[in-house]
Amino acid sequence: MGVVAEVESRLAELRARRAEGTRTSVLTHVAWAPPQWADAARATLAGLEELHPSRTILLFPQPRGRAGVDADVKLRCFTIPGSRREVCSEVVELRLGGSRVHVPGSVVQPLLITDLPAFCRWRGLPPWGAPELEQLVEACDRLVVDSAEWRGLPKAYAELEALFDRIAVSDIAWGRGLRWRARLATLWPEIRSVERLSVTGPKADALLLAGWLRSRLKREVTLTHRSASELERVAVDGEQVPPPPGAPPTPSDLLSAELDVFGRDPIYEAAVRAA
Repeated sequence: MGVVAEVESRLAELRARRAEGTRTSVLTHVAWAPPQWADAARATLAGLEELHPSRTILLFPQPRGRAGVDADVKLRCFTIPGSRREVCSEVVELRLGGSRVHVPGSVVQPLLITDLPAFCRWRGLPPWGAPELEQLVEACDRLVVDSAEWRGLPKAYAELEALFDRIAVSDIAWGRGLRWRARLATLWPEIRSVERLSVTGPKADALLLAGWLRSRLKREVTLTHRSASELERVAVDGEQVPPPPGAPPTPSDLLSAELDVFGRDPIYEAAVRAA
């Protein structure tokens, strides 16, 4: 039995055992997670399942392993408040060994749920032009990245830009900056004359904030960046911007927000070009 047939058979068996479970998938969620990102991918998934019941396909590339594909299939169900029925998400873990790392499309394509959107969350820096990335770009409707996970910024944004006409792109780093962009927007019209933006936070978040300002103002704005694990401080021309209220969103919250978006984001794309 092939891997795809094995997975489908196992899913059917699990659903049959949960006769009262309701399969209400709203999308297919594909996640490419190299070994260093495997735990983070599983943790983020755990916070998503109740909000976005889906078929999740976790791809764990193991290029040094033996050639082949090993599958693990699970059904995770949650009780609907006020009801005895359940919402169930399907989780398919695929370990791609050896040469199979470079052909994920052959397994993913037949497992996508027909007529539902397919999102690909790529952990780490994508290998631009590599067959594994090319195949998933062709198979999915939206690519979700977090450019804070990348080295080589801002140069890597030019590689990302080349994908904009092929697949809708979301960036978790862009989502983290939403509250700060709202704060900066309240400084209109005085912010029209800003010359210098200072940001303490991840480099990607800082670059996208500066790119957003440049693209909106249609002129150069100098960026001064100080590294930190989270967006902590933003200042314009030396004047600190009041921080947004409340705690920053969790990784699951940020990915959940991206899974509600289906089209291209021209403002984000302009910010990437300006970054």
